[in-house]
Amino acid sequence: MNDQQLLRYSRQIMLPQVDIEGQEKLLNAQVIIIGAGGLGSPASLYLAAAGVGSITIYDDDQVDLSNLQRQITHYTDDIGTDKVISTQQTLNKINPDTRVTAVKQRLMGIELEKAVSNADVVLDCTDNFTTRFTINKACVKYKTPLVSGAAIRFEGQVSVFVAGDEAPCYNCLYSEGGEDLQNCATNGVISPITGIIGSIQAMETMKIIMNIGEVLTGRLLLLDGLSMQWNEMKLRKNPVCPTCHSK
Repeated sequence: MNDQQLLRYSRQIMLPQVDIEGQEKLLNAQVIIIGAGGLGSPASLYLAAAGVGSITIYDDDQVDLSNLQRQITHYTDDIGTDKVISTQQTLNKINPDTRVTAVKQRLMGIELEKAVSNADVVLDCTDNFTTRFTINKACVKYKTPLVSGAAIRFEGQVSVFVAGDEAPCYNCLYSEGGEDLQNCATNGVISPITGIIGSIQAMETMKIIMNIGEVLTGRLLLLDGLSMQWNEMKLRKNPVCPTCHSK
């Protein structure tokens, strides 16, 4: 690290759990964020500001006026711009040292597997079950930690899935084949809930990279924003899970 970096990250470096070693791990990390919307925006902002060395953002959508209430990497002048480009520009202003790669596509198939296999951590910031199950399968296959978040109405949830003998995967929590109607476009969402969940995703990602603290593996945090109450569910591995039972 140079003098500028030491100053930029000084408030983190002074934490004994982080120190120089932890900051170096962040600077050398490769993270992929799938989804540049309500969750991907705050998560990417904090990861870039904290000094994660390489962030690749995948999304195939463009900025719409209705996004601006919660998707805080985009501005009014960005309407009509690709979300990944808008996010890249914002992150570059926050921390030009972070290498931000913008990929306008819905990450699927071979390209998804290649991206997951090369990443240190994957953040699922999408808004549909089909994509979430696909991301989960790739992360289980390559044993890449998955930080999963969701937000709708006044409610949010977040968990971490790390492939292992006893650790559950996303498919252990939810079964495939259900209706996929739970999204912000059809149900609405209060703006700060996406910021809270996305920020937790960034926090868990940093803990995984630095190997500190206790991450949310085997636990699902649930937030009711109206009552401002947190609940925690303990998750167990499904012995007949179609995704991870034999992994």
